[in-house]
Amino acid sequence: MPQLQGLPDASLDGWLAHLEALHPRGSAGIELGLERVAAVKTRLGQRETCPVILIGGTNGKGSTCAMLERILLAAGYRVGLYTSPHLLRYNERVRINGIAADDASLCAAFSRVEQARGDAALTYFEFGTLAAWEVFAAANLDAVILEVGLGGRLDATNVYQPACAIVTGVDFDHMDFLGADREAIGFEKAGIFRSGVPAICGDPQPPQSLLAHADAIGAKLQLMGRDFGYQRQEQQWLYWWRPAVGGGEHGNTAAIRRGGLAFPALRGGQQLANAACALAALDVLHHALPVAMKDIRQGLIAVELTGRFQVLPGRPSVVLDVAHNPQAARVLAANLGDMSFHPNTWVVFGMLGDKDIDGVIDALRERVTHWLPCTLEGRRAASADFLAGRLEAKGIRVAGKFDSPAAALAWAQENAGEDDRILAFGSFLTVAAALQALGRSA
Repeated sequence: MPQLQGLPDASLDGWLAHLEALHPRGSAGIELGLERVAAVKTRLGQRETCPVILIGGTNGKGSTCAMLERILLAAGYRVGLYTSPHLLRYNERVRINGIAADDASLCAAFSRVEQARGDAALTYFEFGTLAAWEVFAAANLDAVILEVGLGGRLDATNVYQPACAIVTGVDFDHMDFLGADREAIGFEKAGIFRSGVPAICGDPQPPQSLLAHADAIGAKLQLMGRDFGYQRQEQQWLYWWRPAVGGGEHGNTAAIRRGGLAFPALRGGQQLANAACALAALDVLHHALPVAMKDIRQGLIAVELTGRFQVLPGRPSVVLDVAHNPQAARVLAANLGDMSFHPNTWVVFGMLGDKDIDGVIDALRERVTHWLPCTLEGRRAASADFLAGRLEAKGIRVAGKFDSPAAALAWAQENAGEDDRILAFGSFLTVAAALQALGRSA
């Protein structure tokens, strides 16, 4: 592809370098607000021509996105999915029918956004969100699934009008931007709700701020445990949904129960809650995106998502998990407890410095026998020395300190017994480095 006049080199790497340099805070920079991205959206003439499902939440939103994508694909729909961050390649963020967008499509989309942005200093995420929509607009889609990047109310994805909005749950993360308590965070998450539009909340005990905002704007709120939910059975599970007044998918208000469902292919008990959110969204959108039971079954069995309690074959077992906040770490600890017995757990531990490191350590300390703190790439990373200091302050012995996840992983592989397990967790960056070291794709 030739170089473009007045624009960066037309390779994908060139465009990504341009995106990083465009905003003063670079690729890791966060500047919440909708004014910039909304103005460029208007100049690009972007509009919603198919149902949009907007998914936020502290944890579980990536899994819920993946389940919805796979079920809709099983039903024969053309589906676009936008998620973040990526693990190994930027292309992972933008998918058409389950396939990552190619370099040429992304570069063409970046070019259109660049020409439309004027003097707007878009952030890396804002530029990428607008470009993802450009890719979707050229693909004649039946549905678009958007994963919120951070918060919800002021996130770039929130400039698009959803046919359904999902908040999977509310817990502590990104407090510098979203607030110091669940009430403040819940209000930011609830900002993706719309008046008269179905809103799904997968948190069984949502903050009052989320409930109050949904009521104030007249969102059609569906709550886990009240309007929909799930029951775990011995080798399967059951989903139920109680349609709101005015009728459900068949024009009545009778409760719907779908039993005999196989567990989602994604591991971990929390995946049933994520699956229930996905099915509730499909129920409220049945008029626009009808799916059959066979599609639901096929989609749940086929769903894949790298780095979400991903257990790799072989001995010792290797587990990859992007958990980077206390809630996700508690879920990870429970999932580790459900695994078969392993004499030792060797943990490749890398986190960003602005996360609740102490809370994550507390959630997992009872499941770990050997801590291997490591330094991640980037200016936001916590150093191995810092992580080791936090562990030692809690009376936890550190087995070694490493300058990269790859070095920590190699040391674990050399020292672990074949019946042990190795866990790499704490950040998308930790999992990405482990995947690269293992020679695996995302």
